[in-house]
Amino acid sequence: MITPGEMVLGGRYQIIRQLGSGGMALVYHARDLNLQREVAVKALRDDLVHDPAFQARFLQEARAAANLLHPNIVTIYDFGHDASRYFLVMEYVQGTDLKTYLRRRGRLTVQEAVELGIQISSGVGYAHRAGLVHCDLKPQNILVSPDGRAKITDFGIARALASIEPDETSEVVWGSPQYMAPEQAAGGPPSPSSDVYGIGVILFELLTGRLPFDSENADELAQLHLSAPPPSPRRFNPDLPPALEQIVLKVLAKEPSARYRTADQLARVLTTFVAQPLQGDPGPVEATHVSLSSPASAGPAVRLAGDSQVDWLAVFLGLMAFLAVGGLIPLWLMVFLRNSAGR
Repeated sequence: MITPGEMVLGGRYQIIRQLGSGGMALVYHARDLNLQREVAVKALRDDLVHDPAFQARFLQEARAAANLLHPNIVTIYDFGHDASRYFLVMEYVQGTDLKTYLRRRGRLTVQEAVELGIQISSGVGYAHRAGLVHCDLKPQNILVSPDGRAKITDFGIARALASIEPDETSEVVWGSPQYMAPEQAAGGPPSPSSDVYGIGVILFELLTGRLPFDSENADELAQLHLSAPPPSPRRFNPDLPPALEQIVLKVLAKEPSARYRTADQLARVLTTFVAQPLQGDPGPVEATHVSLSSPASAGPAVRLAGDSQVDWLAVFLGLMAFLAVGGLIPLWLMVFLRNSAGR
């Protein structure tokens, strides 16, 4: 346990107060004495750092996560080891985690939930393109700033945990089984599609105020993820547009191949869902139906508002060119007549 106000980690990071705790680490608000800025420090549990193989894997993944520079991912500044403590130094985000935010608010409006879904999908998609899978997406690992920006954290920790032994994995990863993809619940390795499923569970919770599957028993919950069809979100929130319900249910498909292929693709589908009503389209249900039935066609299909307008600049330039050429015709005619008369 680190005592706030007394401990300086690595001779540089002065602990101010504890922000939270979890199954893997304790999180502190700290001050970087060298750069004179506020940071967040996540000190790993002692029982997770006794294995040298895990230490090496964690350092490798922390280095990889430190290269993730995206507005929806918490930036990692430093990695350190002090008095048998391994810790990460990260961007300090004012606000709260999404789970606490949801408890305070209840279910969110469609607009706010979809906007957060787009931000989360964009950040996760960026990490996927960089070769990192989060493995443990849940509202507790997503921070929400006062201006509504979502920031995903714990990429390095979650990915490193995927490398430990199976008998150890059940103790750590099963801390939040409500967000586990079916293939993970069955003991399979995580993949980008597993992260997409986790985003789907989060979306369901944001839109309805409850989880699609819940149980006090971890084995029963795993079985629900593996075989039970997800309930209709509109059963708990009748105001949801049918097209949005189709998106959520598709992301919660049991087979990874039946979901959207990447988090980037889900972000594009959600962006299109938001944009289409603003463009005067007949409605999100018909407009989104094609992209829901075929993942390959799920790219943005929004027509830009300026596409149907007259390009007046092009018209003006064309007119000037016509006048310039037309103005030379009398001169050419006079020269032709003069040459003809001279002959």
